[in-house]
Amino acid sequence: MLETIDHGSVRELRLARPPVNALDPALLSALRAAMAGARAAGREAVVLSGAPGRFSGGLDVPALLLLGRPEIRDTWKTFFGLLRDLAASPIPTVAALTGHSPAGGTVLALFTDYRVLAEGPFVMGLNEVQVGLSVPAPLVRALTYLVGARQTERLAVAGLLLGPAEALRCGLVDEVVPVEGVVPRAVAWATELLARPRAAMTATRRLARREIAGVFDDMGDREIDAIVDQWFSAETQATMRALAARLKKPS
Repeated sequence: MLETIDHGSVRELRLARPPVNALDPALLSALRAAMAGARAAGREAVVLSGAPGRFSGGLDVPALLLLGRPEIRDTWKTFFGLLRDLAASPIPTVAALTGHSPAGGTVLALFTDYRVLAEGPFVMGLNEVQVGLSVPAPLVRALTYLVGARQTERLAVAGLLLGPAEALRCGLVDEVVPVEGVVPRAVAWATELLARPRAAMTATRRLARREIAGVFDDMGDREIDAIVDQWFSAETQATMRALAARLKKPS
């Protein structure tokens, strides 16, 4: 479900869980372990990528609907742990968004240093409201860090999905390139950054990313429990079960 490809000092972690690279507990745990493994192996930057046309379809809703409260709570803790790992990573991280990246796919990208999105009929955005979930506070803060308060309100409250041009215009991504160039451009950006005087770059990066790294400072057990409560609310369960039913229909 996760492929490792080294490009010199840059390690690419490629999501490989067909058909849509949906994020289930096993993949979330694998990503956390792979991030730590990249640093332990001496890699100096990490690129997260997916298959051409599909980065990640977000959380695996059909699979998560089968889980009980303890397992859902553990899943959310793992998910937020992964996001914290990305936000506070001591080495640069880049999202190579090789295609569709809604919901959880966009969330992963929010916490990286840089985002490269594929040209084409692809969408990204925090569409949680459309599936019955409010956007947790750390994600609102991270989105605000990227696109500003007014755009965050517009995008998150309505759960909007954006195409590449609008995602670039509002600052949700940093570059849009042809799909075959997404990973090479992400690797090149990381390589260019690593060519800067290392101590100066690292110290400045740490200061510059202090705000994004701090969005989880107030994320404790009470906040996790509130998210779990909402997950099992009647409205959210009904909306997500309807979504899961649509996903099961043959295309």
